[in-house]
Amino acid sequence: MHPDSTDRSRRRFLALTAAGVAGLAGCSTETASPSDSGGGDGDGDGGGSGSGSDGSDGGPTDGTATTASVVGRPLEEWSAYDPDWEAPTSSPLDASLETEVLVENLEVPWDIAFTPDGEMFLTERVGRVLRLNGDEVKTVAEPSDAIDAGSIEPGSDEDPPWWVKGGEGGTLGIAVHPTYPDPPWIFVYYTYTVEENDETVKYNKVSAFDVDSDEPGTPVETVVDEIPADSYHNGGRITFGPRNYLWVTCGDGGQPDIVQDPGTLAGKILRITPSGDPAPDNPDLGDDADPRVFTYGHRNPQGIVWLPDGTPINSEHGPTGRDEINRLVPGDNYSWNEVYEREDYPDSGFHPPLFNSGGQSVAPTGSLFYTGDEVPALKNRMITGGLISQQLMITTLTPEGGELPPAEDGYAQVTDDWSDDEYIATMHTAFEDELGRIRHVEQSPDGDIYVITSNRDGRAEGEFPTERDDVLVRITQE
Repeated sequence: MHPDSTDRSRRRFLALTAAGVAGLAGCSTETASPSDSGGGDGDGDGGGSGSGSDGSDGGPTDGTATTASVVGRPLEEWSAYDPDWEAPTSSPLDASLETEVLVENLEVPWDIAFTPDGEMFLTERVGRVLRLNGDEVKTVAEPSDAIDAGSIEPGSDEDPPWWVKGGEGGTLGIAVHPTYPDPPWIFVYYTYTVEENDETVKYNKVSAFDVDSDEPGTPVETVVDEIPADSYHNGGRITFGPRNYLWVTCGDGGQPDIVQDPGTLAGKILRITPSGDPAPDNPDLGDDADPRVFTYGHRNPQGIVWLPDGTPINSEHGPTGRDEINRLVPGDNYSWNEVYEREDYPDSGFHPPLFNSGGQSVAPTGSLFYTGDEVPALKNRMITGGLISQQLMITTLTPEGGELPPAEDGYAQVTDDWSDDEYIATMHTAFEDELGRIRHVEQSPDGDIYVITSNRDGRAEGEFPTERDDVLVRITQE
């Protein structure tokens, strides 16, 4: 840990909170919560960290009764459900989009999750989970076995290695229990090490923490363990879906040769109950398959959202470019590490992507499907952070046959025969090199859009990291 940096971060966090984020707590829950804003899945499962606020009627503090009452709920009961949703036909760049910096000097933040009443939880890869509630910030979890991924100083002009000591691991994804605050649990995805055969081996796990506990380093329980980990390709996004199952994105953990095996957790997207059991209607991938697996053949998935009709969409890193956005179908194989070139998808038997960046690296990470009204130009579009591209990626997904938005100032519409023809993806970009490496995008219950950067991880370019990095910002529209 870096206590001096932490103290500075917290002081600045509190000062800026009073000016910019004080209204988060107590905001309206009529709009879909951040994870709710991300849509549902094709068999009626999906959502986000606050999506379970409806249907909770109290219960024991271990969450058993309240969880049972909402997990597996019908898709139609999801607050963001809209089977008649329409994709925008205008360019998102017709509007004037701006950013407002709310918090400075965070230490490599990775994920954001909101409670239904507007409390914000934020992870830092060095091993902390912060809670922002009005003008108060508090560390509510510090997994005792999580690695400290490290960070470089704000404004550093040193030429660091390609990444800090923890590589791409550390304290990563976060999700709020579907019936929060009963129980007051958050789920955290993080990297840890063990000694095996006289060697130090990395794994990732997902554990639940009680945010009111006096022991912030001790989990209540671990729901997924021994996810392959390495210095890279750790996946790490977790979120509760529209039916209140927990979705977990797992990277190949440096073991691409086992990704095609559905009996491993490498390169998979999992769908489980809050206690870690397989969702009961998960696909049957064979006797030797892990029943928690929803899809497989992924390289390094770091974003997952849902369209308002329940269709799940993920974003993931490809090899030397070949970054993808995919429509997730239960049990389908997404081809890593056998196919990743556009021209190789037709007749391959693998599920083709909606978007593949070809030889251009954009490094898509945490995503949001925006359903709020505060930034009208982005409504009903997928918004994704770009790491190496240091930009915000805005994707309009138009159902086949629908009117397309203009493609100027962005990637041309993806209509080639290598692509998934269920939707046509039109990509635009914004804020190029204005914020640096954008790690995640999240929606608050009142419809605001928040972005966090990852400029202190040793991989930013140009002027980054600045003296104020890393930052939490809000996107606004004039």
